[in-house]
Parts: sequence; C-alpha cells; structure tokens
Amino acid sequence: MTYEAALEKIHSLLTFGSRPGLDRMRELLHRLGDPQDSLRFIHVAGTNGKGSVCAVLSAILREAGYRTGLFISPYITDFRERIQIDNVPVSKETLTAAVEATCPVLEQLREEGVIITEFEYVNALQFYIHAQAHCDIVVLETGMGGLLDCTNVIRPPLGAVITTIGLDHTAVLGDTVEAIAAQKCGIIKNGSAAFTSRQCPEAMAVIEETAARLNVPLVKSESLPVDIDSMALSGSRFSVGSLDCTLHLAGRHQIENALTALSAVFYFRTHKLLSVSDEAILRGLETARNPARLELIGTAPTVLLDGAHNPNGIAALRDAVSLFLPDTPITCVLGMLADKDVGSAVGLLRGAFRRVYTVPVCNPRAMAAKDLAEICRAADMDAAPFDSPLAAIEQAVNAAEKEHGAVLICGSLYLAGEVRPALLKKFGRPTE
Repeated sequence: MTYEAALEKIHSLLTFGSRPGLDRMRELLHRLGDPQDSLRFIHVAGTNGKGSVCAVLSAILREAGYRTGLFISPYITDFRERIQIDNVPVSKETLTAAVEATCPVLEQLREEGVIITEFEYVNALQFYIHAQAHCDIVVLETGMGGLLDCTNVIRPPLGAVITTIGLDHTAVLGDTVEAIAAQKCGIIKNGSAAFTSRQCPEAMAVIEETAARLNVPLVKSESLPVDIDSMALSGSRFSVGSLDCTLHLAGRHQIENALTALSAVFYFRTHKLLSVSDEAILRGLETARNPARLELIGTAPTVLLDGAHNPNGIAALRDAVSLFLPDTPITCVLGMLADKDVGSAVGLLRGAFRRVYTVPVCNPRAMAAKDLAEICRAADMDAAPFDSPLAAIEQAVNAAEKEHGAVLICGSLYLAGEVRPALLKKFGRPTE
C-alpha cells in the first residue's frame, strides 16, 4: 500500500459523517487488541484553546524526557500533523503501515454491518501507532464534545483538562453554555484529576459540580500567580512563581492556555506522577508552537494568520488585534463555514478593520464569499468578495504596503491550512 492509497482509504470514510456513541469505537479497538489500554493519557477538551494547551503539554513532556504522543484535531496543512511522536508528525511509512495493518479489521466490521466513521478510524490509528511506538504518555485532544467523543474510550487518564468553554457545535452539543460544559466534562473520570482554564460562571459551576460528584480534585489555572512582563506579536514573557517564562504564542489568551497546561504539570510533579524539572518546563514553553493561532507570518508588512471561527475565539482575536495593532489600518481576509455563528463573529469584528475581503473556503460547508460580504456590509464594514483567497491576500498585502498597515487572514482553520504553505513561501519562512 502506498501513502496516497492509505490517505485515500482514510478519507473514503468521510461520507458517513460523525455519529456520537462509543460502541463502534470500542469494538474496533477490541479487535485491534485494545492498544489504548497500554498507554497513559492527558485528555483535553474545551471549545477554545485545546490545541495550544496540547502543544504546550506535549513540548514540556518531551523536554522532560518522556516519549510523548500527541493527537490533535484538525490538522492545518498535512494530515500527519494529527498524530505526532515527540512533537514530530509520524512518517508516511508509519501511517501507511498502520493503515495496512488495521484495514482488514475495518473491512471485517463493514461486512458485519458496523460502519466506522473517519474520525473513529483516525482515533484507532493514533491509539495503534502510539502503542506500537511505546509512548510513555499521550496528550489526547477530543474532537467534538467529550462525553460521547470517540477519544473517550480510555481508562481514567492522569488528568482531564477543560479549556475555555463557549458556544460552538450547538446542533450536537446543546445551545447553552451549561449543556456544552456538561458534554466537555464527560472526560472527567474518578481516579484521576481535573484541570480547568478560566471560565464564565455558568461553565465553571458545571465543572465544579462534576468534579465534586466524581470525587476528583479540581485545579484551576487562576490559582497560579502570574506576572506578565511583556506581550508582543512574537510572543510573551511572564513569571509564574519563580519561573521566568517565554512563550512564542501571541496574545493574553495564550498565556491563559499556558497557565492551564502548567497547572496540570505542577500537579503531576507535586504528586510524583511525572518527573518534570523547571528547566524542562521553561524549554517546553519556549519551544511550543501551534500554527494558525495569531501566527506572525510576515513583518514587512505585518501578516497574521488565525483560525478562530466561534464567538469566544473571535473575541480573543479582536482583543489581540486591538492590543498589538492599535491605530493600524488592517485589511482582513475573511472566510468562514456557513454552519458557524457567522453573524456573531462579524459583529465582534465590527470596527476592527479598514476593509474586509471575503473569500471562499475549500470545504463543502463553506459560505459563499458574496454572501459573507453582504453580512459584513450589513455590519457597516467595507467588504468586497473575491473568488480566490490568494488573490485577495495579494491585494491585501499591496494595500498594507501602501498604507503602512497590516493583513489578517482569519475565520476558519480550513482557510488557514489552504493558504499557509503559499504564505510561508512568499514571506521566506521555512515550510515545516
């Protein structure tokens, strides 16, 4: 089997969609020898910040000498980003061999009338690959929700981490913060510990109730003393106790994500569940990367790439733009999926930009550029639709050069993945 054939096999399952429930996943893993049972996990759920928290945890654990698996969703430009070992995407050969070894089980289940979705199969692959690689610990990001997410077949993890909760995937998870928080809290299990980012009162109440009911210790990121020394588009410097930290993830919200990860690391260290030195923590924070999260692509002019697509994420983006680019004429290149809360997102961005170029996203759920432009105009934005994201970016860069301004490309991680390779090439940054 070739790598291309392996990818084709994985993606051929997409049409079956996402169906909550764990029975299919458990049966698939059982026939693969239950690889998840040989691994230790840190399980991460939430609406915003999951990827960054996972990136920081994985980087710190790797620096501490642990063979560290990482599973994230979605990827930005390369499918193999989803399954990593020691912060490096698995090789094409490793992924191909895993598909070749597990595919017969998939086909056997199909013959029995058990249809496995793409996300279920990708999860099975990461469990299988990380077990084969004898990972010491796996940082495991949920897909959607938590309680019925197919990552939630694991035994009690070292810890369950809940990042910032807001409204997203409301058709599946519920249309209130409390309902969504209850789903996210489904990863909290008796026999481990729970950790949480700062939350709105409604979400925090659900998290506290869940931890108390399950007799699980709950550690809040806000319990860590932090002094912020500086913040810039290149990252932040801050102190946590005696640790002087450098983080190359921009924005106040990324400091919060780092504190969430640190609250877990400190707990594991104090309770002798993991051995992590101060030096490993500092190196991990400094080396952590998470593409397309207020990512500084170019400096002449300033070009930023961000995948925020729900109200909480857009609000954090707006705050960061106001902080780092005050009084700067900004051209926004905006593409969104139609099933997101487009109206709220556009409303939050009102007044932040000199102009908006709306673009299509390469996804069946994409909103048409002309429809998105109309929504922007209704919010008193100067908006123009484009047929091509790269054409819009080219014109936006030209405008920024003339105005001593900046360019922000945002609205969807799918858009970010589509344009990032071309942007890295254009602005002379190495492609990963």
